[in-house]
Amino acid sequence: MCGIAGILNLQSGAPVRTPELAAMLDPLASRGPDGRGTYLEEPEQLGLAHARLSIIDLAGGAQPIHNEDRSIWVVFNGEIFNYVELRAELEKAGHRFYTHTDTEVIVHLYEEHGLRFVEQLNGQFAIALWDKPQRRLVLARDRAGILPLFHARDGGRLVFASEVKSLLRGLSSRPQLNRAALDQVFTFWSTVGATTLFEGVEQLPPGHLLVAEDGRVRIERYWDWMFREPGDYRRGRVAELGRELHDLLLDATRIRLRADVPVGAYLSGGLDSTALVALMCEGGVKPNTFSLAFTDPALDESEHQLAAAAHFGVNHRTIRVDTDHIRDGFVRTVWRAETPFLRCAPIPLMALSGLAHRSDCKVVMTGEGADEVFGGYDLFKEAKIRRFWARRPDSVWRPRLLQRLYPYLDITAARGQAYSEAFFGAGLAGVGSPFFAHEPRWKTTAQGKALFSQETRERINGQEPVAAFAGTLPAALGTWDPFNQAQYVEAKTLLAGYLLSTQGDRMLMANSVEGRFPYLDHRVIEFANALDPRLKMRVLNEKYLLKRALGPQLPPGIAARKKQPYRSPDSKAFEGEGMGFVEDALAESSVRRAGYFDPQRVQLLWRKVRAGRAVSYKDSMTFTGVLSTQVWHSLFVEGVTPGVLGK
Repeated sequence: MCGIAGILNLQSGAPVRTPELAAMLDPLASRGPDGRGTYLEEPEQLGLAHARLSIIDLAGGAQPIHNEDRSIWVVFNGEIFNYVELRAELEKAGHRFYTHTDTEVIVHLYEEHGLRFVEQLNGQFAIALWDKPQRRLVLARDRAGILPLFHARDGGRLVFASEVKSLLRGLSSRPQLNRAALDQVFTFWSTVGATTLFEGVEQLPPGHLLVAEDGRVRIERYWDWMFREPGDYRRGRVAELGRELHDLLLDATRIRLRADVPVGAYLSGGLDSTALVALMCEGGVKPNTFSLAFTDPALDESEHQLAAAAHFGVNHRTIRVDTDHIRDGFVRTVWRAETPFLRCAPIPLMALSGLAHRSDCKVVMTGEGADEVFGGYDLFKEAKIRRFWARRPDSVWRPRLLQRLYPYLDITAARGQAYSEAFFGAGLAGVGSPFFAHEPRWKTTAQGKALFSQETRERINGQEPVAAFAGTLPAALGTWDPFNQAQYVEAKTLLAGYLLSTQGDRMLMANSVEGRFPYLDHRVIEFANALDPRLKMRVLNEKYLLKRALGPQLPPGIAARKKQPYRSPDSKAFEGEGMGFVEDALAESSVRRAGYFDPQRVQLLWRKVRAGRAVSYKDSMTFTGVLSTQVWHSLFVEGVTPGVLGK
């Protein structure tokens, strides 16, 4: 991974200067600690900048990279995993290479295929390519949205960068919060599509290109999560499809082992990460593995992590997280994420990447994406149960289904039964909606909007985030199975906006560590999307085919383990007095000055948290969201440095 930035004069304007580019690179230091490079296009109408984390061709891969006659230039954040095969094809076609890096295949692919070059790439990437003869700038983002890329217009300029902190260095205006984006965060846990928290700043959506030429800018999609209609599913025996999936994942893992530095792995103790370690070992690599442990036994999975590490005989390291870690890392996490968040889960993940960094590990494999691709989340099960309830409202199977889904729930207790029926019985009239699986959680999350100020409500002005998101859905979605509809929604909301960004790239790159995601190889996604959903969830057995494909390679009990969602301490970390930055951020004067929330309501919630009475999921999410928004305001709008705020 690296950091990229740049400026293009769409119209005649002030020349782009090297000091501007250097200033934009400064905030990207953790993304690229191993070197910097710039390119200026005469008469200084375009500038490209790059901060490098060296992974491939350590000595000769400095960017920007150019083609043979220096007419095509590129800066690139990410990895092209099939570069070996692409290079061989391009050399046969007559192209000459001057490095051994994966970056150089991009310029030659563009020469061969034009804008369709991205279709040849198997990788994770944010690309800025300059076509000098055509006076064309091309920005590209990978299919799943693993790597970020932001852009904004500033007068006649187009400014872009890997992070907004960098982008802001190239803009003349001060940042302001986009209230409609805040509304999205308090619905989906993140912004969606092109929206960001920063007014006037957009992100390039996953699977899209931005093309700037002749003074105009257009954005076009080159890939999307698409599913087949029920009559067109892939057919075959489970055993045969399982072998095909195994071989595909093995190859996805094999090409992601390409690096001139060691490749480690995150090991949670669940199916997905353990299977990746098995695939790495099958490919001839015994990785160093890294895990999170928690002092709270309800959150801790270290027993399973240690069992998996022992099974594979790998060198394993663990970092143990408590509430002190949550408090101490909160401000830095907001700074790195550049967005508010409703859970403190990103904070331990930044500590985990720090452990990898201190262990001299620059690259880690992670199991992120398997739940989206193969339907592993509880919400897919919950939706199935709720659909059954809608069809059979008087069924005696209701309690048994609840017990199967949540064996820890005391369904004989009136309170537990009432809660379950309130949750699972909610919104049954909307069974035909593509959002049926997500609406209970979105509604729970949205309860935090009760703390929005009147000004925020007026600024939002009726822009309902779910309705706006509905307008972006593909026309074919109505022909898909409801399970696949839910997968699509999950990929476009939680995966791209939160898991791969706030919890993913930002927490990894805070410590100069690159994450790789074999389950998000586009070939794996396309294979899974072609399957009958019953191969992903068999009754209530999630990730059925994945378990069949990889289960025999796993330690006893791992494949059969009930999925334990990753959680961390949240509002509990802020109980008691003497919270320093928290008290400053949530002071009535601070809340009033920012203007996003109602000061009195915030004070009531803060007193509840301090007293240890914020025991509900809703209260905890709302508190974390309010606090992280207030910290965001101090950092980005008021310009307070993280070190000062965190004292």
